[in-house]
Amino acid sequence: MKLNAAATFVAGAMLALPAAAQDRDGWPNSLSISTGSQGGAYFVWGSGLGAMIGERLGLSTSVEVTGGPGQNVVLVETGETLLGFTTTGPAQEIMNGESELMPGVAADQLRALFPMYQTPLQAAVLTASGITSFEDLAGKRVNMGPAAGTSATYWQRYFDATGMNVNASFAGASDAAGQLGDGLIDAFVFAAGLPTGAFSQLAVEQDVVFLSMSDDNIQTFLDAVPSMARFTIPAGTYSGQDNDVATVSMWNFAIANATLPDSLAYEITKLALEDNARMVQIHASAIETLAENWDRNNFMPFHPGAVQYYTEIGINIPENLR
Repeated sequence: MKLNAAATFVAGAMLALPAAAQDRDGWPNSLSISTGSQGGAYFVWGSGLGAMIGERLGLSTSVEVTGGPGQNVVLVETGETLLGFTTTGPAQEIMNGESELMPGVAADQLRALFPMYQTPLQAAVLTASGITSFEDLAGKRVNMGPAAGTSATYWQRYFDATGMNVNASFAGASDAAGQLGDGLIDAFVFAAGLPTGAFSQLAVEQDVVFLSMSDDNIQTFLDAVPSMARFTIPAGTYSGQDNDVATVSMWNFAIANATLPDSLAYEITKLALEDNARMVQIHASAIETLAENWDRNNFMPFHPGAVQYYTEIGINIPENLR
């Protein structure tokens, strides 16, 4: 499957590289990062992390626009890209041979590097629409994000679980936000880290309502997708959002193909986890990018290079995750 490089970060001076990076045995000449649609958190994350890798490890890095986690796990599993981002649900499904993109094929090349942040599911409508609840979305035009992405996959499961029919469409975050503002759709539902750029811009430009889930809505989601957890989007996350918004979320992890050299996996993991201040500058969601959150992954083996880093800082990764 063909991808389009959206940005490339070329290494600067090759001075003062980390010890492991100076021995670049087996390192690729360049590294592609599978992210998501423009306007989503993954794309921002990939752009920032790619810049850090270029600056500090001297490795040319490109950011690939993709359909999101579902596609990313396939790209990383097959080695089309060596690094990417995913939510835990799609990763677990592909490892179980349940991916719609690789049906019946159990993945064995996926490796976890480090925890990123939680992805809450979010839903926005124009105030003028009169929509105030998820039940009001029945029969409405709803954009769910890119087809086969995390957002479309899990929102569709929610609507299927409720028996609710919606007129679904699929587009990247920026396009979907524009469609809502132009009145081409009635609702934009998505899954991305906070704050999501497309929602931030939408909230500034339009009078919008972020729908809050009822207890019944949340329980339906938890029953349909057990890897989900309850989550609260704090008031003030977006312009005009005066109240907390109840929803559900999934954890995100940076992943790599098993063939990524151990020393490079070590350096990337260390880079992301030891400079949290820089990571937060890239995207506010990185406040959760902490080594202590490694245990939010309980099924995917960690890359040996990542295990080396965790061991050095006193974290013992269980044998079943090595």
